[in-house]
Amino acid sequence: MKTIAAGKFKDVCLKTLDEVERTRSQVVITKRGRPVATLVPYLEPATERSLVGSVLKETGDPYRTGERWDADSA
Repeated sequence: MKTIAAGKFKDVCLKTLDEVERTRSQVVITKRGRPVATLVPYLEPATERSLVGSVLKETGDPYRTGERWDADSA
C-alpha cells in the first residue's frame, strides 16, 4: 500500500487517481505523518437479484389451503 503526504497529493491528485484505477491498489494520504484518508478503487455495486420473470408456470390457486370452508358453499 502506497503512502503519500497531503501536500504532495494535491500536486499529483489526478495522476494518483489514474494509478489507483489502473493498479486497483490503495493509497494512504497522510498529514504531518499521520494517516487521514485512504484512496481506494471504485467497485461497481453488485446487481440486485430479483425474482421478476422467474415464474414459469402458475398452477392452481396460490391462496387456497385445500380445506373446505362453510363460506365456500354459500
